[in-house]
Amino acid sequence: MKKELIDSSVDRKNILNNSFAIAELQGQLGIGGVLFEGEYRYTTQQVADFYEVSVRTVRRYLSKFEAELRESGYVDLENDALDLWKTQFGSDTDVTTKLTRLGVFNFKALLNIGFLLKESEKARILRGLVLDLVINVVAKRAGGDTKYINQREDSYLLTTYMGEGYRKEFTGALDKYVDLGPFKYTFYTNKIYVSIFKEHAAEYKKILSLSKHDKIRDTMYSEVLTAIATYETGLAHELKRESERLKRKLNSTEADKLFKDFEDNPAFKPQIEVARRKMASRDYGLRDTMHPKLEDYVGPIDVEDFERFLGEKSADLAKQIERSREVFKRLKDQ
Repeated sequence: MKKELIDSSVDRKNILNNSFAIAELQGQLGIGGVLFEGEYRYTTQQVADFYEVSVRTVRRYLSKFEAELRESGYVDLENDALDLWKTQFGSDTDVTTKLTRLGVFNFKALLNIGFLLKESEKARILRGLVLDLVINVVAKRAGGDTKYINQREDSYLLTTYMGEGYRKEFTGALDKYVDLGPFKYTFYTNKIYVSIFKEHAAEYKKILSLSKHDKIRDTMYSEVLTAIATYETGLAHELKRESERLKRKLNSTEADKLFKDFEDNPAFKPQIEVARRKMASRDYGLRDTMHPKLEDYVGPIDVEDFERFLGEKSADLAKQIERSREVFKRLKDQ
């Protein structure tokens, strides 16, 4: 998927929030600077020299994108902090003793302005290198394939196990209370998927390039699985209640109406919104995949999510799941 950092704040934040990618970039790019209070810092002049643009150009971008660059780590040194800088680096960074405020970039802010600069050929080359490297870092930390990166979250195992119970409750209700052939299981499951994340199973598999043997719920995030479980247990209850009221099985028209009434319940909207945003944003940032029907839900992944899916704790969980996969399958089948 082609990404253009200049035009997308989401793509920029997804890189800058990924501490693993930032550490890799800092090691590979080897951009100099001065170590100040535990972090490498760069003056406006140093940034201009690196990107081969004028100081005036850097300041223009600072003015236009001030909030974004400050969020990345651009700061003004004043008072004691500035005095310390002058003592340590004044002569090396052309800082005069009369200066009362000095704006400095950290490494993330240095990258950030490079993601924005249109005038710099060096920045353009850097953007391409960064995008390729970040994709490789995510894939490497996910074990070489992001298909099951969702399973690296600590809540995944319990969520999917509980979801299997609700799934059996739902299919049992379809069997007992809906007067339709075997296709009803696939049909109403797809209706749930479309209601929650706007895609039926075949669409989802195509977007994630899953094989016919892949189980799509094995690739879903816990928030999506929870939303599906809410639908399935709720619908099972409503099917039972309506069937008992009518003292017979529901026909297709009645079952469809019950589903529509259930779908329109405003109580589910917050949970569905969360599921859509998590799926759209995480798949875009972690799997480099866009769900076209959820494009409006794509946002940046926060720092905590990168740690959740790429950190050492998530790697340990992935190993645990792999070791216990056969046991887990037997539990689900009971």
